[in-house]
Amino acid sequence: MNGTQFKVQNVDLQQVRNQIRHRTEGLSSRTLVLRRGQPFTILINYDGRPFDPQREKLVFVLGPLDVEVPLSVCGQPSPNQWSAIQEKSLPIPYALCPLTVSLSSPVSAYVGVYKLQLRVETGRSAKTFSLGHFTLLCNPWCQDDPVFLPSEELRNEYVICDYGVLYKGTPSEMVLRPWSFNQYDKGMLDICMQLLQISPQSQADMRKDLLNRSSPVYISRVISAMVNCQDDKGVLQGNWSDNYSSGVHPSMWSGSGDILRMWSESQFRPVKYGQCWVFAAVMCTVMRALGIPTRVVTNFNSGHDTNDNMVIEEYYSEMGQKLSIGQDSIWNFHVWVESWMKRPDLGQGYDGWQVVDPTPQEKSGGIYRCGPAAVKAISEKKVDMPFDVPFVYAEVNADVHKIILRNGKRLSCTVEKDRVGALICTKHPGSKKMQDITAEYKPKKDFRCKISNGEGDWRTVVSNGEGDWRTVVPEGIAVSLQLLKAPIVGENISFNVIITNKGDVPKMLRKHVNAQNKEYNCNPSEPFWKAENDLEIGPYETMTVKHEISFEEYMAKEVMEDHLVNLAVVIEDVESEERVLASEEFHIKSPALKIHVQNKRSVIINEQQLAMVTFTNTFDVAVSGELTVEGSGLLQEKVQISLTIQPGETIWRSVNIIPRMTGDKMLHGSLVLTNLPIVLRGFKTVNVQAA
Repeated sequence: MNGTQFKVQNVDLQQVRNQIRHRTEGLSSRTLVLRRGQPFTILINYDGRPFDPQREKLVFVLGPLDVEVPLSVCGQPSPNQWSAIQEKSLPIPYALCPLTVSLSSPVSAYVGVYKLQLRVETGRSAKTFSLGHFTLLCNPWCQDDPVFLPSEELRNEYVICDYGVLYKGTPSEMVLRPWSFNQYDKGMLDICMQLLQISPQSQADMRKDLLNRSSPVYISRVISAMVNCQDDKGVLQGNWSDNYSSGVHPSMWSGSGDILRMWSESQFRPVKYGQCWVFAAVMCTVMRALGIPTRVVTNFNSGHDTNDNMVIEEYYSEMGQKLSIGQDSIWNFHVWVESWMKRPDLGQGYDGWQVVDPTPQEKSGGIYRCGPAAVKAISEKKVDMPFDVPFVYAEVNADVHKIILRNGKRLSCTVEKDRVGALICTKHPGSKKMQDITAEYKPKKDFRCKISNGEGDWRTVVSNGEGDWRTVVPEGIAVSLQLLKAPIVGENISFNVIITNKGDVPKMLRKHVNAQNKEYNCNPSEPFWKAENDLEIGPYETMTVKHEISFEEYMAKEVMEDHLVNLAVVIEDVESEERVLASEEFHIKSPALKIHVQNKRSVIINEQQLAMVTFTNTFDVAVSGELTVEGSGLLQEKVQISLTIQPGETIWRSVNIIPRMTGDKMLHGSLVLTNLPIVLRGFKTVNVQAA
């Protein structure tokens, strides 16, 4: 052998082998990517003689906190602290065998980027070698990690899967939005780490921040604040103004990758613009990349209680027009995430799914963020528990007071106890189906509630369980609304007003019906359609009055993808002046794109496959727009095609896909029309198999 000293020549971090063992293959970073709580192996190549523990001491130094880990020649790794153990390797004749070291991290190690150094100490001197960097993530496969998820199926869905389906619209007219989480895109993990590195907590006290990053509770609060830009250099700027000229309309986003790249490449200027489902989907990307199991959840009829009284007040005119009075609101849907983690700070029974909401609604601890709020604590109304349980409880359980006003005076008040949190759902693991998780947030309740005439008299109203409410008035009038079919853009909206006289005498009635355009998170605008007339109804008679709103009438109001129609009817008893209200909110669906994948059952990694996008123009006019097709793990880049389609024409456009990863992947397309305010969407999931 040459020389008499142990001299480090270079180090092999065994990136491919270690990342396969740590289930981080595919995550793109400038560093080795590992999960805490399990060992990884490095090879130290050297000149001169082999390592001799009697003559030198090897110490691994982990920056930036400078944790020192001396090399042991035997022993077992400790679950509570870093360890470095020499592995015995078989000798190779006439060759120097690399020094093989097994490094192990504790499950309490902080999530972040580590600098790895090796200090070689002899009796006379010490020399330090830089070995590179590695990124350490949470480990949902490790039983002792606070994010451990015991089901392999759920780990595949909530950590590994890079696509999802978001739910919007209303409970009865749900809209499915495909979304690419893009956590495997080039450099995406490094960008996710930047959210932690430039957070106010890290900038104020890096050491304290790093130590706190051992906890997923802490991490989720930091990420919740950093996804919005209200208090920091966060990712997204929210906009609900209906003016998006200086940025991107929130409905145009189809994945997290473009948003996170824009934020990073602009030196952390906020990306314009986001709304609740965009904030939640981006947070899901970051949390899955960090190793924290996360899913996107939609709460339909989500209460926004601004005065902490657990009540949402809604106001209507005596003609049935919904009024913009008061600060409370009911969002037709609101989207947040749930992340899976232990909650040692709450005591036993509150581990599991936690609500974390990055949409900037209210402050938590002086910062725009929300959660983690234990779902179990919400269902039990443990409003004294951290974090933000009262706010989330009101989002899913607040009472609703529907008040009819005349000249500022209350004519009647309807109390609905089951309208808020009508349906809470997420994507079902392993499929595109919807999973109803409403029962996890609240116990089942009687679907009855009471109404007041404002003078101390109460009556009962009953729900049919499908979002329609009828008012039951003994000896009075009952009224309900009935959509004749699901509204589709380009077609007329047809509905019935059904009126029943519960008494034994005829009545003269006055009917007021109106339709208002509204965004999902606020009160509606002025009515764009009205109808009213007088009618007579006999004793115990039920009558049905049909109405139609033409495409031209509602299209003139530019009913965009995330807008809804608020339909309301007030029936007035002319003699008694008693008024009964029924209302319905619904989404107008857009026609869908269809996507076909040739030989769908035999999609092989790294083999070219043909996909076809088709659309038939059902409108009375020609439409123009840009078709975009994308798929994380299927296409290297988006495919964009300009189109003009004549009425009745069917277009077919082919796209070549070359899968880069095995497993379930999603191909989705969107056609943004330029002459109509409509976005058409479609998606197809495929299973990519190994060669």
